[in-house]
Amino acid sequence: MTRIAIVSDTHVPTRERALPAWVVAEIEAADHTIHAGDFESFGSYERIVDLADGDLTAVRGNVDPATLDVPLTATVEVDGVTFVVTHGDGSSGEWRERVVETAREETAANAEPTLVAVAGHTHQVVDTTVDIDDHRSAGDRGGGVDRVRVLNPGSATGAAPTTYETMFVATVRDGTLEVEHRTE
Repeated sequence: MTRIAIVSDTHVPTRERALPAWVVAEIEAADHTIHAGDFESFGSYERIVDLADGDLTAVRGNVDPATLDVPLTATVEVDGVTFVVTHGDGSSGEWRERVVETAREETAANAEPTLVAVAGHTHQVVDTTVDIDDHRSAGDRGGGVDRVRVLNPGSATGAAPTTYETMFVATVRDGTLEVEHRTE
């Protein structure tokens, strides 16, 4: 069993001075951490790396320093579950479609049967499963997984427009994924 802390949009130090203590505790207790971007500073990124003890999959968000040495998209496989991580920046009206398309492009036919797209940007909590064919052109169907679970943990520091701190804690075991929404 692998425990994964899923966070995004920490926005330290401009929106909050530090991560909430309960978020710190969840990251420290996890076997792996996923951060979907908008650390906002090198110090915030380094803090997350330290808390995760190096077991971190992270991407750069739209307000992160351009020289932050993390990719725009990352893929990690954990015990039979494939996680594709992106920030998801762009217009909020097309957020889900953009995130699903990124997951599809990054995995092609090589994903494990359980595919999860993790993104941030909107600060709104999302946990939904969609048919990946809804986001393919008619000539591009076939191969790969049929469904993708889309997760947005919201903002770990409660950055506007949200009013509360939030994250996900996932448990992966033999290709099975359980996700719990955490807030305080």
